[in-house]
Amino acid sequence: MNIAVDIKEISKAYESIKALDQMSLSVNKGELFGFIGPDGSGKTTLFRILTTLLIPDTGSAIVEGYDTVKEYKKIRRITGYMPGRFSLYPDLSVEENLQFFASIFKTTIKENYHLIKDIYSQLEPFKSRPAGKLSGGMKQKLALSCALIHKPVILFLDEPTTGVDAVSRIEFWDMLDRLKLEGITILVSTPYMDEASRCDRVALMQEGRTMVVDTPEGIVKSYKNSLVAVKSSNMYKLLFDVMECPGTLYAYRSGEFIHIEVKEEEEMMEKISAFLSERGHQDIVVKKIIPSVEDSFMALMTND
Repeated sequence: MNIAVDIKEISKAYESIKALDQMSLSVNKGELFGFIGPDGSGKTTLFRILTTLLIPDTGSAIVEGYDTVKEYKKIRRITGYMPGRFSLYPDLSVEENLQFFASIFKTTIKENYHLIKDIYSQLEPFKSRPAGKLSGGMKQKLALSCALIHKPVILFLDEPTTGVDAVSRIEFWDMLDRLKLEGITILVSTPYMDEASRCDRVALMQEGRTMVVDTPEGIVKSYKNSLVAVKSSNMYKLLFDVMECPGTLYAYRSGEFIHIEVKEEEEMMEKISAFLSERGHQDIVVKKIIPSVEDSFMALMTND
């Protein structure tokens, strides 16, 4: 079997709030798989179930051949888990935290140092500093080191780059690429759509459901209509006006532009420009663009 994680019709509710709704998918061994979605889409609940910290209301999950409910002890020995919130001991030093987690799994820092060398080498100058006094990026690197120190078969990373600066985010994903070469299966959740392109496959999530599971390239190729980027000297008014433009299916702000999904029509860009000129807009820029994963996500939500 080449499947590392097999999720079958999992549901989980907190009183009247349904966090997961009949979710099913599988992750292949050695894959870097991303769960992409906004806060509240069910990513953390799913990861807690897969790491045996929660029991699903219905459905089942198999991790490396073990049932998450019946065989949770076996799963805990072979997985690494980095929760969304910093969960290490803030009063212990960097080195003491790492030694503690190594001892839990009856191993040593020396034995598996090759796995964390690239990460921990950046922390070693601060190895005597209390973990609670590290910067956000350094806390992230320490948490990943602690999750890797027992050489897990599968690694779960729940929103590891949230609140981290842009440079540290790029460095972190570069680390994941190197870890994948070690044969480790990596599951990572993130609200950042731009990080989807770093994954082999992704699941786009919304309200506890998967809207689509595919490669980033496959998701972009499945975009059905045309996408146009528009800006003018009055961006606030522009958003309202483009919604009234004939042929507009939906529109939303994306950086310095407003992205508009339109039906494929001849001279559509000219029609948009003329319509906005009639509405009093100046310095109008209208151009056709290639959809991103974020654009595909927005289209799926709109057409759901």
